[in-house]
Amino acid sequence: MAPIVVSSATTLTAASSSRSFSSSLLFTTLRSSTALRVSFAVSPFCSSRDRFMARMLAPDTLGLTLPANVEAPKILFAAKDIDVTEWKGDMLALDSQLGGLLAEVSSEEDFTGKTGQSTVLRLPGLGSKRVGLIGLGQSASTTAAFRGLGEAVGAAAKAAQASDVAVALASFEGLSAESKLNTATAIASGTVLGLYEDNRYRSESKKPALKSVDILGLGAGPDLEKKLKQAEDVSSAVIFGRELVNSPANVLTPAVLAEEASKIASLYGDVFSATILNAEQCKELKMGSYLGVAAASANPPHFIHLRYTPPSGPAKVKLALVGKGLTFDSGGYNIKTGPICSIELMKFDMGGSAAVLGAAKAIGLIKPPGVEVHFIVAACENMISGTGMRPGDIVTASNGKTIEVNNTDAEGRLTLADALVYACNQGVEKIVDLATLTGACRVALGLSIAGVFTPSDDLAKEVLAASEVSGEKLWRMPLEEGYWESMKSGVADMVNTGDRPGGAITAALFLKQKEGFFFP
Repeated sequence: MAPIVVSSATTLTAASSSRSFSSSLLFTTLRSSTALRVSFAVSPFCSSRDRFMARMLAPDTLGLTLPANVEAPKILFAAKDIDVTEWKGDMLALDSQLGGLLAEVSSEEDFTGKTGQSTVLRLPGLGSKRVGLIGLGQSASTTAAFRGLGEAVGAAAKAAQASDVAVALASFEGLSAESKLNTATAIASGTVLGLYEDNRYRSESKKPALKSVDILGLGAGPDLEKKLKQAEDVSSAVIFGRELVNSPANVLTPAVLAEEASKIASLYGDVFSATILNAEQCKELKMGSYLGVAAASANPPHFIHLRYTPPSGPAKVKLALVGKGLTFDSGGYNIKTGPICSIELMKFDMGGSAAVLGAAKAIGLIKPPGVEVHFIVAACENMISGTGMRPGDIVTASNGKTIEVNNTDAEGRLTLADALVYACNQGVEKIVDLATLTGACRVALGLSIAGVFTPSDDLAKEVLAASEVSGEKLWRMPLEEGYWESMKSGVADMVNTGDRPGGAITAALFLKQKEGFFFP
């Protein structure tokens, strides 16, 4: 059976900030509230056993740079089913218990509770304790909104060097039991991500002071405990992905990316196996499209294939996650020039692979039943040399199709073509391809929304529903078949770039194609 495919344009970046003053904080939000009674420890940078990026396999890196082994801070999350006035730590009560003092102060600070608004206050007569007000807007109810709240809490706690924080919603009316679970876990994961700062490449850095976070009024019990543990696992995986993206190209070479993948398989050896193909093995599989991109680099390509099998019971569904893995993209002979090309940021061009390997880590931790997942990355660099691919060259993909290279800076689709053929050969039913594929998609949708391309309405619904749960922003884009006319070659089966207008669509059509060149 032919697999159903969805492609998504993605990027991963890490956010950080630093200010310091000492205190503990209470964060109240102008929205809803509910309750919990469970606790767990979260390591935003992963534990020493779980840290994948602590030691890279690059002793002779350009510039002699290696990431520092940053000690993982521990955060104790406690979900408490108590009234805010009963909390005996450093939290301050809400304005109804303070005789309207909070309302008066927030009015003086011009705080109206709009989305993105925040202020941290120290109230007279209460020692060093502070109250943080964070706005959620009039009708915040999404995972993204509450995760954003958590991120704001983490960032403010880091800036204030607070060690103990409590989070309470100003109102919890209308929240179902399921919504309470999702809200609590979104706040917890957001707090971890908001606290995160990548200091591996700084000679000096401050350790976060935050030790504990109490979430008040959002439920209790084993279901919540399970959800919070899953939030811990996913947050750890997200940070792993961010660290991959943040690593400079002189450190994170294709070989090092492959080693990071191998570490996942080793750490979760009960459910993972790894296959890493070198250039000669890729040549045996006739991956000419992928190898053409890699040909100019002194760092050889590494084709990564991780396979997850459930720890018990049969796999009812087989999936593949394919990620673009250009650890650096110079553009090749069509070199990136000018300020809008951002060549200095092209270490980010492996964002798709970082998302895929981050997902692999999360799945290794969670171990979902009934599903087999293949994680595939064609890792390489797109450089310039006498051995490199030239404009006008014709490369042959592993399915026999020929491609005239009219732009060496449209290299991601060439690597993904062979990766998708390989994925299809694994007998999977559905494929999700993630890639920083075109600047055109960023022009169309901005920096915070990923474009989704798929001919399958059912798969599109599944992916968009998943994005709602995870708090991601996706938008389905059209696959206009008429645009394929600009992709036809006079000497080969196709060219690798079409007309400039609709560039994101023609990139997706190159990988989709009604003739089924790379997948049906």
